Amino acid sequence: MTIALGILLLVNAAFNVLTWPTFLRRVARDPRARDASGQATRFLRVHQVLVAIAIVLAVASAVCGIWALAAG
Repeated sequence: MTIALGILLLVNAAFNVLTWPTFLRRVARDPRARDASGQATRFLRVHQVLVAIAIVLAVASAVCGIWALAAG
């Protein structure tokens, strides 16, 4: 069970690391990301925070996954 959990956590981490940066690139190209003067809007800032949180959780998942595999 521990090995399966470790693998699941590592797959989760990989998915998040591969998916969220791509999403952020798409958001950054969106017309709502910048105002008329080129400054970042709340739309962009909120999504940057969401992606940062997702990456932190991905790192935590990877650490826990490695720990679970080592303990397994």
